[in-house]
Amino acid sequence: MPPAEPDPDRLVVAITARALFDLEESHRLFEAEGLDAYSDYQRTHENEPLSPGIAFPLVKKLIGLNANDDPEAPRVEVILLSRNSSDTGLRIFNSIEHYGLRIIRAVFTGGAPTTPYIRPFGAQLFLSANPESVRHALDHGVAAATILPARATSMEPAHPQLRIAFDGDAVIFSDESERISQERGVAAFHANERELANTPLSGGPFRAFLAALHSLQQAFPPEDSPIRTALVTARSAPAHKRVILTLREWGVRLDEALFLGGRDKGPFLRAFGADLFFDDSQRNIDNASLHVAAGHVPHGVSNPRPAAADLARAAFVPPDPDGP
Repeated sequence: MPPAEPDPDRLVVAITARALFDLEESHRLFEAEGLDAYSDYQRTHENEPLSPGIAFPLVKKLIGLNANDDPEAPRVEVILLSRNSSDTGLRIFNSIEHYGLRIIRAVFTGGAPTTPYIRPFGAQLFLSANPESVRHALDHGVAAATILPARATSMEPAHPQLRIAFDGDAVIFSDESERISQERGVAAFHANERELANTPLSGGPFRAFLAALHSLQQAFPPEDSPIRTALVTARSAPAHKRVILTLREWGVRLDEALFLGGRDKGPFLRAFGADLFFDDSQRNIDNASLHVAAGHVPHGVSNPRPAAADLARAAFVPPDPDGP
């Protein structure tokens, strides 16, 4: 049977336990003392709720979009994926119940990779603390980002809306223009964008997720939408024109577009109130994460693959039971 295709009428987000909850204390125990100590710790504390992780506010808002829906047919579904066993994962499910999160589907793999289960669930987005898991998902056509595991900075959101911001090149769009910028310089980049201003850019790894989010927005009145999106890009005039015409060609609306001309994105993302920002540049992610939750998209020319020798060594690392 082929993998499930994403449901056009439902947004499905797959997330790992370490992105949803703060599991760093037990993760350090696993690294220092091993699996048995980790398992004992989780069983001993299984009735103590885990603290919210960096992506918890995002997940709470996503699930909140179902407030007026039939519980059997929600607009948004969040799937939990974890390398914990079902035994050690009981604490995670208890924490989900404690916070009243409607997450009813989960996979506990006992140390095996979780990424094979993304497509059968029809997920359009995968959030994980493990860069290799994220790369694997991207390779298989799923929008994915690496979330640096941490405790949620605040339980009080800046805005009641779900606010998501995207970089453009190598995220929403392909990296075709970014390659020209890096290989031939900014002047060549601007010349290329002027010449091809009326030629739509190819889609990047987040095009389908953006389309699904846009489709979800259409279910709500524009003047009272619980979702707001933004493009936050280093592009500036005249390179803005091709971006605008591409989105028009795709039939996708972004509520805000910030053409920053190389300015640091973090302060602008804070002003927007982003619940999550996606970018392919680690430098931009490091800056943004000082202000908002940020997900690194390891895709395109800015993210060369590790050397084959490094990948071979990584294959011998023992599985991490504390989430990918």
